[in-house]
Amino acid sequence: RSPWFALMMLFVMFSMAGVPFFIGFFAKLAVLAAVVQAGYVWVAVIAVLMSLVGAFYYLRVVKVMYFDEPAETGPIQGGTDLKLLLSANGVAIAVLGLMPTTLIEGCARALAASF
Repeated sequence: RSPWFALMMLFVMFSMAGVPFFIGFFAKLAVLAAVVQAGYVWVAVIAVLMSLVGAFYYLRVVKVMYFDEPAETGPIQGGTDLKLLLSANGVAIAVLGLMPTTLIEGCARALAASF
């Protein structure tokens, strides 16, 4: 019913599911690498299993948006604030997923400065 909203939600859901080349993938990868490096491999295994469970639900939303018949017809009515926030979030996820080193280096500098 709204291709732009569906695309932005696809970006959000893929990022939360940890699909590669979205910023959520790099976040999960960094956390899992730190956990394994600290010697808690069993925690990393549980985290991966729980991520798979979560991915099922996130990807189900994508399936409903793109492949199921809509319950209602007609355009989605959303205010300008909703359109702006969802668009900004989706675009940020896509851009940061394509250039994650920029964000990671910025976070590393901020972390180093705080200690």
